[in-house]
Amino acid sequence: MPALRHGRPLVRTRIATDRAEAALVAQYTALVRLAYLTLPATLSRHRRVLLAHGAAQRALPGTRTALVPRPRGPHDDDVVTHDALRVRVLRGALSAAHRPTGWPGALPPPRALVPRLPVVWGLRLFPRAGGAEEITLGQALADAPAPTRAAFVLRRVDGLPDRRVAELLAAAGVSDAGASVRESATLDAAAGAAAEALLRSQEFDACSVQTRPTDLVRRSRRKRAAWIAGAVGVAAVAALLVPQATQPDRPTTAARATTPRELSADRLVRADAGQWADTSRVDFTVWPARGDRKDDEELLTRALGTWAAPTTDVKVTATPGTAVDAPPRTPQLLYAGEVGGRAVVLFSDGERLARYTDADGDEPATLDLARVDDADVTTAAVVVLARSEGSARYLTAPWVAESTTRDLLRPDSPARELHVSQDGVTDAVPVAGASGCDRRPVLQLRSSSRIVEHHAFVVADLGGLSPVHLTYTPLPGHGTPPPRQPREATSAQALLAWARGACGLGAWHGGGVRAVNAWDFAEQDLPEGGGHAVWTCARASTWRGPGDVSLLLRTPAASVTEPARVVGQARDTAACSRFGQHVVASTRWKSPKDHWFLLAAGSRAVTRITASGAVDAARPGRTMAVRAPAGGTVRVTALLDAKAGGEKLAEVGPVRR
Repeated sequence: MPALRHGRPLVRTRIATDRAEAALVAQYTALVRLAYLTLPATLSRHRRVLLAHGAAQRALPGTRTALVPRPRGPHDDDVVTHDALRVRVLRGALSAAHRPTGWPGALPPPRALVPRLPVVWGLRLFPRAGGAEEITLGQALADAPAPTRAAFVLRRVDGLPDRRVAELLAAAGVSDAGASVRESATLDAAAGAAAEALLRSQEFDACSVQTRPTDLVRRSRRKRAAWIAGAVGVAAVAALLVPQATQPDRPTTAARATTPRELSADRLVRADAGQWADTSRVDFTVWPARGDRKDDEELLTRALGTWAAPTTDVKVTATPGTAVDAPPRTPQLLYAGEVGGRAVVLFSDGERLARYTDADGDEPATLDLARVDDADVTTAAVVVLARSEGSARYLTAPWVAESTTRDLLRPDSPARELHVSQDGVTDAVPVAGASGCDRRPVLQLRSSSRIVEHHAFVVADLGGLSPVHLTYTPLPGHGTPPPRQPREATSAQALLAWARGACGLGAWHGGGVRAVNAWDFAEQDLPEGGGHAVWTCARASTWRGPGDVSLLLRTPAASVTEPARVVGQARDTAACSRFGQHVVASTRWKSPKDHWFLLAAGSRAVTRITASGAVDAARPGRTMAVRAPAGGTVRVTALLDAKAGGEKLAEVGPVRR
């Protein structure tokens, strides 16, 4: 870490105070943003907004001022003033979550217990929702430590050099400021060149907020409870003042037998109905308990007991990599109700979903488990409640504002509206099996504008509890701005690409897949009038970590839904992910003139492709098409550019024809 050079502190004089106040007013929005993004992501957005404004408003120097680095230049005093304000804001934001040694974990941090201005009663405040890129960046920031988030804002919004950022963090009390600055560079991948624009967007602007009333029903109940408590208190005082005759001792009533504390139905975690709209963590933890039997203690106890110790007559299934043991903590209730004539209970323990279905006649009770750790706004948007012949009914997340269905094999057909009950349960939706490809129905959902604007996405049911998120990454240079990460598969271009690859989804049926991205990594004009072709890498990322890929070649076809040619496959690989951003593939292809060619193509960093074996050829650039025999083994490699390390790259799991 660079050595910290302390300059002179702001002296408490009328001039210094006036200068600091003027700087605070001028930089107020930036200081509030810095505090808002540094504060713990576990706080509600309403709480973070108030704390961020409080940290900025208390940044004026007092009798004790922070020592800050003093730059050398024509505007030294202004820079020192701004840095002093930044340091005080950072100290306030970083200390918000500090717990002294021995402080009870069940209690909020000490600073949260001290009333501080500003205070808002009867309203909830939160920044306006941004787009899909903002919410992705927000999730990446939530996973980073507070000093790392602060360093990221100072670097990318305030434009400060790394050395100065480290000095400011050190002055604010960060023990290893240099490490925080280095770690903040890893957040660049979530935002790319647009980081400054995204951080300045309304998603992170705590000075431009929306308002909503607090829970009016709960407020009314609390008012009634307060009146009742007051009446009871008055009655109790009156009773104490009246002499009472001595009464004989009476035996106490024995406590009723209960299940273990952590598996008691009356101790199930239940999220507030509106919590999803007032948090930076949008996943299963903010699902409220729904269903017409959510208060049926007998059903809930039976479901909990089955999860804890299923009997031999219970059918238990789990997706690959999912533990089948009892919940390690009190689970959260998501749903309990009647679906298709059978009682269904849905739990979450923070890492898994557990769906219990009651026995019905000859049908045994079932317990289905699936991993859902690190779920987000899309992968926690819908859960399968029940299946019947060729169809399924789903429970949608509280933030899903619109539900429709469409068929991937009919990209030109519009999405059709799907009816959803007040409890979030959909009508029956057709589903595709693991085999056959006459249809590929999917759900197209739209998030509420209260958490993200203009955000529609597609999920496909591949046989698990949680449908799979489908995304699309267009060709380099196709689309503005250039793609930095997978996009939602809702555009016409994405739907046309998925129409050619939809039949391949059956290969991942029941495989515990979290998301599938179709990445168009190269395009090529085919020789001898063969038309235009596009190379695609379809990557299925699983909940347990590893992923499988299929390399596809889309050549001109008579139908927009003709399956693309599979030219490569690999299992448990990092290829086509952010940890495997370079790929090369090849295949043999017969031209319209009945000549065989070896076709090869690589991703953006490929500068040269070489073939050896039955074909001996090399071509500069990202594509190659050379005459080749119909048979024989060919080995294809590619050379990456200097920015990618200049390494040699082998093709991924070639499928020889």
